[in-house]
Amino acid sequence: MDAVAAPGGFALEPGYISLSALSPGITGVVVSVGTRAGALYPLDRRLLEMGFCNGEQIEILAESRPGRDPFVVRVGNTTLALRRREAENIWVEISRPGKAL
Repeated sequence: MDAVAAPGGFALEPGYISLSALSPGITGVVVSVGTRAGALYPLDRRLLEMGFCNGEQIEILAESRPGRDPFVVRVGNTTLALRRREAENIWVEISRPGKAL
């Protein structure tokens, strides 16, 4: 997976985007946690422990104003508050209307 710059953050080909770039109301599926370097940082391991595993459904519920940080996300049946920096290495595929996940 190659990361490329995208208007809303960093995106992975084909069409994956960092969780940190999403806004409230967006739903999707986690496809990866971590960087392309392969080695997981302690924060990446902790995110996996909290439920951000491949195939898990996510939904952005709310964000703070001004600054959008922290924001509230539901992963599976768990609701968490994350800082954008913590969510940078969580990669998701955004749900599209009419597309089954």
